[in-house]
Amino acid sequence: MGDSARLRGPLEALLFVSDEPVSSARLAKVLSADIADIETALAALAAEYVADERGFQLRAVAGGWRMGTHPGYHEYIEEYVLSWDTRKLSQAALEALAVVAYHQPVTRQGINAVRGVNSEAVIASLIEKGLVREVGRDRDAGNAILYGTTRAFLEKFGLRDITELPPLAEFAPDPDTERAIRDRLNALEMPLFGEPEDDDEEPDDDDAEPETDE
Repeated sequence: MGDSARLRGPLEALLFVSDEPVSSARLAKVLSADIADIETALAALAAEYVADERGFQLRAVAGGWRMGTHPGYHEYIEEYVLSWDTRKLSQAALEALAVVAYHQPVTRQGINAVRGVNSEAVIASLIEKGLVREVGRDRDAGNAILYGTTRAFLEKFGLRDITELPPLAEFAPDPDTERAIRDRLNALEMPLFGEPEDDDEEPDDDDAEPETDE
């Protein structure tokens, strides 16, 4: 039996009790093994679970490895386990989270400009849920707080890092809505759907106060 085969049992035990992704380096240190053997064993376990159609999976997310339930069985455990599905986000929160995810680091004013409403309350809610955090200050915008996504965000959406976010073009709205969003973003120099169009005109209602979410 090779080293990677002997590691599979200990790896399963460690991942089973871990409530967050564990890096290969950390697992190698705990088990006093080579990272290459750890990676081989993890890949073998992941493939085995898929081939056997297990009720759980081993996936690489947020820079580490984590056990999780199989998506095909979520309907059976939705009401049984306190999970992501029990903390649904409002439409306003989803909008704000999308802006932060695709434009981080971004200020609250930047989020407001895209959404067209005051986002202070929804940002506070996203921070409370651990999906958004303060990542710095924008000295060119009055030292405004800059927001970005968290490690928990990557875990919840099954992403290794933000580069795995799907292209926004896949979710592009109708032309009129896209044009309205683009106009707001031109003032912030933060294009949503590809490169911004050349436009020498100033955006309308630049000084208008955004509405507030109900």
